[in-house]
Amino acid sequence: MKDWFYFLVYFIGCQPMWLTSSPVLLHRERARRKGAYLLVCTHSSPFDVPCLIYHTPRVLDFVSIVEVFRHPLARWFFTMLKVMPLDRGRRDPATVLRVVERLKAGRAVAMFPEGSIRTPEMSALNGGPIKPGAARIAKMAETPILPCVLVGSRQYHRFANWLPIKRIRYGLIYGEPFTIKSDAEAAPAVFEQKLRGIFQQLHAELAQAMDQSPRSRT
Repeated sequence: MKDWFYFLVYFIGCQPMWLTSSPVLLHRERARRKGAYLLVCTHSSPFDVPCLIYHTPRVLDFVSIVEVFRHPLARWFFTMLKVMPLDRGRRDPATVLRVVERLKAGRAVAMFPEGSIRTPEMSALNGGPIKPGAARIAKMAETPILPCVLVGSRQYHRFANWLPIKRIRYGLIYGEPFTIKSDAEAAPAVFEQKLRGIFQQLHAELAQAMDQSPRSRT
């Protein structure tokens, strides 16, 4: 698949992010792995997507909600970016099959298993719900899941923080990949408990690193 538009977005977007942010980035090498994987990330802001594009050393095919495709300009942009729309209001086997096909083709696919943007209080990090779709997709595609925790991107909501003199502080950590080998492991309650535990462990490691790390470019 041709990814010229993805690289164009990366080139345009990485400049202001480099100027405005001072991120803490952990275990990026885990996302550099070859072959397909399903990146599952916490979701607290629309700016999680550019942060993942900026830092992940693989081209990512995103899965997003169908609602963001309603505006013609947004639909054109996300279509060019190869984003796959998922209808949360009903079973959407067509999109699931598209995701599985991308994975079987060796692509890296990113999705947000919380299902929508969450406030810190409602985040999976604090016991919020996790949807089981990622486990089913990973099992169908026989692809590892790469967990990821991203915090602090909500600061981009303030216009003043985009000024080069500001230093937005956010953190991103990639976990160890794991596989879903059985229907029992893909069961909603089992997967939710497992992924929440992984998210919380990664968040604890990231929080410690952010407390200890100086405010410098990464």
